[in-house]
Amino acid sequence: MTTEYRQHVYRPPAGACDMLLIRHGESEPARPGATFAMKDGHGDPALHPDGEAQARRVGERLKSAPLAAIYVTTLRRTHQTAAPLARHLGIDPVIEPDLREVHLGDWDGGLYRIKAAEGAPEFERARARQEWGELPGAETTAALHRRVRAALLRIAARHADAQIAVVVHGGVIGAAMAVASGAEPFAFNGAANGSISRLVVLGEQMFVRGFNDVAHLD
Repeated sequence: MTTEYRQHVYRPPAGACDMLLIRHGESEPARPGATFAMKDGHGDPALHPDGEAQARRVGERLKSAPLAAIYVTTLRRTHQTAAPLARHLGIDPVIEPDLREVHLGDWDGGLYRIKAAEGAPEFERARARQEWGELPGAETTAALHRRVRAALLRIAARHADAQIAVVVHGGVIGAAMAVASGAEPFAFNGAANGSISRLVVLGEQMFVRGFNDVAHLD
């Protein structure tokens, strides 16, 4: 009988945490002259009806996944996105404050979206230099990366040999993927609302295993 060598099928290494990073569903729109509700200096909009539909689709996609835990941030759009999945699995989400969205300084509360649409010089500089700190009063890219990395490693250490879901923000996913891959800071910015990305974390090492999966969305 001839010996056969099949192609390798990836499995996370022993002791690793298999982490699904879910971007929250679309949140309510910004409007000139109005400000989102605020929480700890961050804009805290609720989900748009389309975002609620995206949250339900995330729940359907992952309702049979062997998830050991669900994490959310301090901001309600992540809680609302996690809710359908949490109901399917009977899991109470855990809050991780250090995975909150990048602090946009003077432009938090919805103004960032307006300035970005207008092509404000500060926005264009931030994008060109891949530096959030170009926005007035905003958190720096380095500070964002430090806190996101520390939070993910801390969470992963609690869940060796397990898969978990972490419902976060677009800037956080961009930071996590850049840190894990060594890519340029903004290389992974722009993950779709309701998308699923995947990191495998082992000790201090982080490995990208998927980005911006939207197969469950229309």
